[in-house]
Amino acid sequence: MKLTPMAPECGVEISGIQIADAAGGDIDAIKKAIYTHGVAVFRDQELTPDQHIAFAKRWGGIDVNQYFPLEEKHPEIAVVRKSAHQETNIGGAWHTDHSYDQIPAMGSILVARVLPPSGGDTLYAHMGAAYDSLSTELKQDIEGLEAFHTADHVYKEDGLYAQSDMGSDLRGQDQRTGATHPIVIRHPHTGRKLLYVNSAFTINIVGKTREESLPLLNRLYDAAVSEDNQARVEWKPGTIAIWDNRVTWHNAMNDYQGHAREMHRITLSGEALAA
Repeated sequence: MKLTPMAPECGVEISGIQIADAAGGDIDAIKKAIYTHGVAVFRDQELTPDQHIAFAKRWGGIDVNQYFPLEEKHPEIAVVRKSAHQETNIGGAWHTDHSYDQIPAMGSILVARVLPPSGGDTLYAHMGAAYDSLSTELKQDIEGLEAFHTADHVYKEDGLYAQSDMGSDLRGQDQRTGATHPIVIRHPHTGRKLLYVNSAFTINIVGKTREESLPLLNRLYDAAVSEDNQARVEWKPGTIAIWDNRVTWHNAMNDYQGHAREMHRITLSGEALAA
């Protein structure tokens, strides 16, 4: 395998391997790269749905998504799609998946299936680099703090997606979520300190109202999306991306109106978070 950095602080492109054949030490090396760089991109891959599932199982556990439509013959695979006539896309704002769960998913394996002629890139931002960029004073201000996360305002019956042309495609409007996590966590494998809040699902700092929390949270959000922390994945046929939710935020660009885009996503089980 050859590893080529995508940006100074975030992302790595891995070549010289087919995901369908990866096992044992190769998977360990891929994990290490993703835990460090946040997201890994693989080009010119041939991966059937069955091989997608088999690779995920060799990695570890699979979390079946509660909200997205599922692939009919392979329910372990969530279908992330936008039709040519829809205006809203899934994930079209900075966020990290599943921070609203008690044990958030580790990350995802995303496979490009239908792509627009241009656009539809995904941006990633590295939360280790984001934390490192904070001033000493700000690091002290957030030391030991926790924040509350939920997805109810996004997915519930009257939530953000229900009010859009994406609402009828989604499931789980009756699900209720909520979890409290440290604002700064340590990666369970690398030990690196990571900023663990996001503007999509973090509601408030524990012990403060949302209004009281926002000035501090907004300072953290601004640091998180500094251009120095970011990498851009340009999707092409045969592209696969695997990312670590604990290390990265991501943002699916919605700049391909009038064209369809469909991705297959398997979500990988995570482990409890700690400061």
